[in-house]
Amino acid sequence: MQMLPATPLSHWIGFHLALLLLLGLELAIARRRNNQPPLRTPESAHRTAIIATSLWIAAALAFALFLRHSLGPSASVQYLAGYALEESLSIDNLFVFLLLFRLFHIDHAHQPKVLFWGVIGAILMRGLFIAGGITLLARFDWISYVFAAILLIAAVRLLIPSAPGDSTKEPGWIAWLKRLHPISARQDQFVVIENGRPIATMLLLALVAIELADVVFALDSIPAVLSITRQPFLAYTSNIMAVMGLRSLYFLLIAMLTRLRFLHYGLATILAFAALKMLASRWIEIGPVSSLVVILALLVITICASLWRRPDKTVNS
Repeated sequence: MQMLPATPLSHWIGFHLALLLLLGLELAIARRRNNQPPLRTPESAHRTAIIATSLWIAAALAFALFLRHSLGPSASVQYLAGYALEESLSIDNLFVFLLLFRLFHIDHAHQPKVLFWGVIGAILMRGLFIAGGITLLARFDWISYVFAAILLIAAVRLLIPSAPGDSTKEPGWIAWLKRLHPISARQDQFVVIENGRPIATMLLLALVAIELADVVFALDSIPAVLSITRQPFLAYTSNIMAVMGLRSLYFLLIAMLTRLRFLHYGLATILAFAALKMLASRWIEIGPVSSLVVILALLVITICASLWRRPDKTVNS
């Protein structure tokens, strides 16, 4: 894997300042549409999601051009490969978000607030995970085999169908929390004052669940991106840009997720490819360009196959 020069401190500062600027711009767009008369239709929400998704994709591509100019073509390609990998893996996470929102009965209007603060927490956690992963890889060569095993397990897990269950049934741990401490059903705040004392709301429980889910996601995605690049700045920025676009992508693709019936096969193959790349790194070097081509090809094939083949019709007898 090609070694790149150390990233200047100005790049780290500039990236986070640009991130805050983009977050502010997205929040301004969302608040402007939310402050309009209460005629918020699914078509209006869809248009808002398109604008936000386009904003983050354009920002990711613009950042790739900046990397090409400042750190060279190799850095730009490694970033793009890592971004494509993380974005593809994030699509499968949308199913989990959908189930969590249904589980906690979070209204559509309050879901963006949970996802916003969930992403803020994800930025902090993923930065720590990437730093820890790179440190382990630098000190212990054998840890790459552990990461490869994690990716292979994640690939197999995607191929195993999940057991059907009642997504509206309240889990036992929520009932236990309610017996331990009252929980408000309000969704306008994370913590509210009722009967003179602060009480957590279902919105806060949903946020905690989103954060815990992201920890699980990171166990798959961080080893995957480290199979593309070991440069901390490129691994971190590609991961964060993919996560930042995940919120708007959720509202854009949520209606299409049920149609992408073959997507999990493509994601499983991508994870297996990343694992095999780490295992064979001593004998075969697969460059970031080849990785990017493989990832995009697998995504295009599985998405096109899902959209082309109509769901099987079941006949009730």
